[in-house]
Amino acid sequence: MGVIKMVLITKNTRVIVQGMTGHQGSFHSGEMIKFGTNVVAGVSPGKSGGTVNGIKIYETVMDTLELMPEASMLAVPAPFVRDAAFEAIDNGLKLIYILAEHVPVHDTMEIVAEANRKGVTVIGPNSPGITVPGEAKIGIMPNHIFRKGDVAIASRSGTLTYEIVKAVTDAGFGESTVIGLGGDPIVGLTFLDVIKMYNEDKNTKRIVLVGEIGGSEEERAARYVKENVKKPVVGYITGRSAPPGKRMGHAGAIIERGTGTAESKIKAFMDAGINVADYPDDIPKLLK
Repeated sequence: MGVIKMVLITKNTRVIVQGMTGHQGSFHSGEMIKFGTNVVAGVSPGKSGGTVNGIKIYETVMDTLELMPEASMLAVPAPFVRDAAFEAIDNGLKLIYILAEHVPVHDTMEIVAEANRKGVTVIGPNSPGITVPGEAKIGIMPNHIFRKGDVAIASRSGTLTYEIVKAVTDAGFGESTVIGLGGDPIVGLTFLDVIKMYNEDKNTKRIVLVGEIGGSEEERAARYVKENVKKPVVGYITGRSAPPGKRMGHAGAIIERGTGTAESKIKAFMDAGINVADYPDDIPKLLK
């Protein structure tokens, strides 16, 4: 990250909201503005010229380029995510957050491949976004649970993110950055990407990883922590009672042939020296 003081966003990051005139876009952009996010424009084809939350609506992303946008929140329905993402990438934006769930997997694969080719960071799909207390947020996390501090959180589960942030805040800690990775089988930012950022971030002194069953993201992150991370890391894995082969809640939360189980993830964490909480409320105790 080098010169960037914060992880990915600051209060100066110029953000647009694609789909700002819709219910999700109008509500969450309003909350983002209250949090301090520098929302500079909305984009809604066929609705240009109006305003939402005092912010002007444009026809296309290209029309907003005079405002030099750097990041976009995609508050569009799943079938339109691919086109909206490519529009943002093609116009030079460097951070894209995808709110929608049920984005077709092949669409996500194309988005992530193109983003990687162009050096663009993608958060999501099916993610609550990124919050940097005292700076900005792009996404749908509730404003009131945050407090500025030195605990960085990365989570695959949306609602569990909020529960853990609140527990950390209530215990007298605060957060440096919170990133919701998203619960789909394929997402942009992974645990491994985020743990590397947190490891280099000067504002982060402690790290919380919130994993869930399915895939091998937690195991890969645990190996990296074991070999590279000196900061204290604690974890929590949800889905311990899930039966094999059955999809649980998230599209990514499925256990196949003994991989992706809660047990395998907890073992990987413990082997890497990551203390694992039995319940979300136990995380502040482990941080102490």
